[in-house]
Amino acid sequence: MTKAIKLLTVLPPPQRQRLMDLAHEVSFPEDARIFEAGGRADRFWVIRSGAVTLDQRINALQRVTVASLGTGDLLGWSWLFPPYRWDFGAQAFSPVRAYEFDAAAVLRLCEEDPRLGLILVRGVAEILAHRLETTRVKLMEYATHRRSPL
Repeated sequence: MTKAIKLLTVLPPPQRQRLMDLAHEVSFPEDARIFEAGGRADRFWVIRSGAVTLDQRINALQRVTVASLGTGDLLGWSWLFPPYRWDFGAQAFSPVRAYEFDAAAVLRLCEEDPRLGLILVRGVAEILAHRLETTRVKLMEYATHRRSPL
């Protein structure tokens, strides 16, 4: 399995500071729904404290948790790729404090600073590879559990 990385740690200090200049501090209470799959993805967050679960709806009544995120983790990557819609839902598992970034402002910054853009996209790609692996494992566990006799 790939190793989980933290987005802000892959950026060299000058690029990290330029990105952080766009950050706004936000908080979410425990159990707050941060976004729903299919909703408009126009921002992202880096978690400062607390925990967030990513989930996928199985049917009208059931969701399966596919990942748990904590301090330093990137929450949201769909803002980077068309059609700019969330692929999963996200919910605060505990009170959460985070840095929030406006996607349009970050994309403009990436155009102004191509080095930052390249490092950011590579970092998000590494995070996606890791999340894909963990999601696959979770869904396999869910499918195996659902098929096992009672």
